[in-house]
Amino acid sequence: MIDYKNIGARIRAVRTEKKITQEQLAEAVGVGTSHISHIETGNGTPSFETIIQIINALDCSADELLCIEVKNARPYLNNWLCEIVEDCDPTETKVIMDTVTALKSSLRRLKVAEE
Repeated sequence: MIDYKNIGARIRAVRTEKKITQEQLAEAVGVGTSHISHIETGNGTPSFETIIQIINALDCSADELLCIEVKNARPYLNNWLCEIVEDCDPTETKVIMDTVTALKSSLRRLKVAEE
């Protein structure tokens, strides 16, 4: 079951951390301020489209808002990886992706060999 109260609390936490008012978020999303208030308190159920617009307006990851447990969310790691490659050209990005993929594969083989 989806815990809309928890999702709303996460939206509020990210919004306030970024110093965005409910009015500013509502305007960016294209809904009324009362709708944002209802979403944040868990008294309103946002559509999938509204959730996507909120994620984009808050410039955060979906798992940051939607994951039940923080250990399942990887927003900081994902942001870090994105920051590493954001100024790379396509060739550099491909080399980095290939290197990370090969490293992951090697680590998995090593783990299987140890078992």
